[in-house]
Amino acid sequence: MPVAVGLRPDWDAKRVRAAAQEAKDADQARRLLAIAAAYEGRDRTTAAKLGAMDPQRLRDWVRRFNAQGPQGRKGRRD
Repeated sequence: MPVAVGLRPDWDAKRVRAAAQEAKDADQARRLLAIAAAYEGRDRTTAAKLGAMDPQRLRDWVRRFNAQGPQGRKGRRD
């Protein structure tokens, strides 16, 4: 059973979606939309599919988002 990663309490789905709309990089926007889906209560597998990624990758991205905010995923190729 995968270990859940909590989301930042100072953000919510609406705010993350707004950041995705402002993103100039399509990959960053896609990552943020997957994180927004997690904020909306979707399970990791479903949220990952919405972002065209696997659940482990989403978990990694959520960790970086929690540490660095939406800019933490910008321009990364992993």
